Amino acid sequence: MKLPLYNKVALITGSSRGIGRAIALELARQGADIVIHYLRKRHAANEVVTEIEGLGRRAIAVGANLADSDKVGHLFDVVEETFGRCDIFIGNAATGTPKDALELTNRHWDWTMDVNARSMLHCIQRVIPLMESKGWGRIVTISSPGSTRVLPHYAAIGMSKAVVEALTRYLAVELASEGIIVNAVSPGLVETKAITAFPVDLQATLEFAIERTPAGRLVTPEDIARTVAFLCSDANTMIVGQTITIDGGYQLLA
Repeated sequence: MKLPLYNKVALITGSSRGIGRAIALELARQGADIVIHYLRKRHAANEVVTEIEGLGRRAIAVGANLADSDKVGHLFDVVEETFGRCDIFIGNAATGTPKDALELTNRHWDWTMDVNARSMLHCIQRVIPLMESKGWGRIVTISSPGSTRVLPHYAAIGMSKAVVEALTRYLAVELASEGIIVNAVSPGLVETKAITAFPVDLQATLEFAIERTPAGRLVTPEDIARTVAFLCSDANTMIVGQTITIDGGYQLLA
């Protein structure tokens, strides 16, 4: 039986670990060839490539600083030279210093916005011609509850995610008639290395989140990956410009 994403090419930014890695592996299982993007962790990126090749799909790893538009251009040059197409773009890469709003400096603000929001637009502007040439495309951006809720030490990151969600809506309207569907997903708390950067009692935070989640457990990267895979498939034709919350029901009670 033909796999849902057979012969598609997917680029996932920030996919050497965590949520991005899980998405890359799930899309590969669904039949896509994969571009692993990373910033510094080349060895981890190459390990994901090896895993994907073990699934019988093609994969490459490309390093790029997404805050640099020239590096974004190089990333897509490599994708086009290697595969000649890019059907799926997952904007997962994100950064940010855990600070409250009054602690932010220009450097914190600019770096966070450049990587989390501005680079998303640059990547999508570059990938659209490749999708338009096929008359088909799927774009999924990764957001966060901090886009609409005030989370501790999350000011710049949360504001950048609000920009990402707004960008998702505008692009969805502009691109739907071209056969390109754009959506966002907003995961709840996921236990990855990223959360260790925040100055909180990690164990207490995780226990509290589990207690407050109707589903009785935290969201996993694999939960997110399965939703993203659906949004990228032909099964999804009418979910357009939405931000899908994946949190086990946490925000219904919080």
